[in-house]
Formats: sequence, C-alpha cells, structure tokens
Amino acid sequence: MIKNFKSKALADFWNTGRTAKIDTRLLKRIAVRLSRLDALVSLDELNLPGFDFHPLKGFNPTRYTVHVNGPWCITFEFDGTDVLAVDFEQYH
Repeated sequence: MIKNFKSKALADFWNTGRTAKIDTRLLKRIAVRLSRLDALVSLDELNLPGFDFHPLKGFNPTRYTVHVNGPWCITFEFDGTDVLAVDFEQYH
C-alpha cells in the first residue's frame, strides 16, 4: 500500500485524479504504475514489460524505480509491506 509521497503533484494525482503539474500524456501510464504499487505485496510483482523495474544504487534505504516514459520514472522505497516516499522524477 502506498503510505506517502515525496512529489506533491503525484500525491494530488493519486488523491484526486487530476494535476496540472504533470504532462497529461503521461497520466495513464502513471495511474497503472501507482495502482500496481498500491497493491504491491512483493517486489517481484513489478517485473513487468515496460516497467524496467530495478533498484537504484547509492541509497540507504534502497530506492527502486519503475519507468514511465522517456527519462521519467516513479521512484520509491519498499519496507516489505508498504510503499514509501513515492516520487516522480528524471533521475538519469
């Protein structure tokens, strides 16, 4: 279950279904990924085509990423039961 967000724009989209701060062409893909994160029980569930799921190096606690489009990704932490600090960023 998603517990909190680092990105206010992403939190607004998750809570209201709308945001003016994220390109509307990305919202459908973001919604699919957030829904998957909210239902997440195991990180293995993110090994899906198009998600390019992997851990990021150099973070403690470990942060993970799923690809959205181009350089845009959703990054997050997973504590074994909950998804934390969900962010929308260009990290490359």
